[in-house]
Amino acid sequence: MKRLGLVLLSLGIISGCTSQPAQQEQKQPPESLAGRSAFQRLYVAAHGWAGDARPYQLQSQVFGDAKGTDGKAAIWRAAFGSAAQHGSRQYVWSGVDSPDAPARGVTPGSPDSYTPGNTFDVNFLKVDSDKAYEVAQKHGGDKITGSPVTYLLEWEPGENKLLWRVIYGASRNDAKLVVDVDATTAEFNRKEK
Repeated sequence: MKRLGLVLLSLGIISGCTSQPAQQEQKQPPESLAGRSAFQRLYVAAHGWAGDARPYQLQSQVFGDAKGTDGKAAIWRAAFGSAAQHGSRQYVWSGVDSPDAPARGVTPGSPDSYTPGNTFDVNFLKVDSDKAYEVAQKHGGDKITGSPVTYLLEWEPGENKLLWRVIYGASRNDAKLVVDVDATTAEFNRKEK
């Protein structure tokens, strides 16, 4: 009788232990971030790889209900170059739990080749993607409805400026409109249709 009681007690403890992690594994709601917030997370991760890592691109990705129409995205990718490592590396931040998306949090990519001179100084990044979206809306974006909006941040060497490219479309190839906004001053730069 004592053994049966101990067996039942043990089974109760074991089943209690196994059900608790299932409760903790509840999926978090999707999270969207503006570009600078995502960039900060990616920048910290890149400096774990190389102390001299410098960014050369930040790009959003449309996913699910996060269509980018508020200057935010659920997935951001940034690419960094390192002279010391003689290479570059891409990092992805994801705010979603889905088999169709990168894992939630920051994930490093594989090292790749590097071309010196195409990076930018982070001090030029003063304007966030949500502000760039506001500016783009005033320059033709408000006339485009139902289109996802993606963001691309990169250095424009010919103009010596860091630009947000606000892309009305899932990619630049299918864009209905692209509006460039200065990422330092928030001034309208140009638009392409």
